[in-house]
Amino acid sequence: MNQSYADSRTLALTREGEFFRQVFNWMVAGLALTGGAAYFAASSQSFFQLIFGTPLFYIMIFGELALVFILAGRAHRMKAPTATLLFIIYSVLNGLTLSIIFKAYSGGSLATAFFVTAGTFGAMSFYGYTTKRNLASWHGFLFMGLVGIIIATLVNFFLASETIYWLVTYAGVLIFVGLTAYDTQRLRAIAAGGFDSEETQHKAAIIGALALYLDFINLFLMLLRIFGGGRD
Repeated sequence: MNQSYADSRTLALTREGEFFRQVFNWMVAGLALTGGAAYFAASSQSFFQLIFGTPLFYIMIFGELALVFILAGRAHRMKAPTATLLFIIYSVLNGLTLSIIFKAYSGGSLATAFFVTAGTFGAMSFYGYTTKRNLASWHGFLFMGLVGIIIATLVNFFLASETIYWLVTYAGVLIFVGLTAYDTQRLRAIAAGGFDSEETQHKAAIIGALALYLDFINLFLMLLRIFGGGRD
């Protein structure tokens, strides 16, 4: 009996580890595509002007939002290659629209924010994976906080208040730090439930990669506001 339990536990941990490797591999691939696309767009003046000097920028923003909602809500109904392709397209589009940060911030500021983000993200993801505390109670608070910073950001677009800007920035750091831990624990619970096929697991990994990718990117942007010092 004990041996049977040990064998089933080992198998479950192996499957869980495989799932998380898929999730983090796709998340890192998405971040690499985003960084590469951002660098390319910022390095090509003509391409940069095409994005930010025409309505194309707004088309891309709405395209990104549509892709996020489609992936989050319908990925489980898609074929795995389709979900993967949409995630890749989203990562590239996001990089193109974020290319402006290469113009606005120095290389040192970008590197500092990236490494601080990577360290913070890694620590909170590890916490979410290992903690025995149920983080489900965080969900309502984090969701309302996320809605709050979106609304405050839109309002501040017209008010241009420095106080609101910094309140949103520090609140955003706390919210995305919390979401990193929460999403990691949620993904572990999904992995524990098992998958009925490799395709189902792959689609779940893409959805999980998207969630953690968004946590990382948004945390990076908030920290960049804090550590950023403008162009050299």
